[in-house]
Amino acid sequence: MIKSELIAKLAEENPHLTHKDVERVVGVVLDKITAALVAGGRVELRGFGAFSVRSRPARVGRNPRTGASVAVKAKAVPFFKSGKELRERLNATD
Repeated sequence: MIKSELIAKLAEENPHLTHKDVERVVGVVLDKITAALVAGGRVELRGFGAFSVRSRPARVGRNPRTGASVAVKAKAVPFFKSGKELRERLNATD
């Protein structure tokens, strides 16, 4: 599911809200999660999971075409750990 599909589904399930309102709410939620991660924080949504930032150290990589060594800079990457309820629902045997 992509962001526009999520917005359309939420608007369909909540006819009292306009499509524009749903789009704004989804945008604000994603912006707040992003801002918290940029600030070095962690975002936990109970039952769903937790978003955090992990640091990747600098390393030497390889160009797949030429095989030449390439220096890869250190960077921060987003990380998601699923919550217990989400894992249980994914692995439920109905």
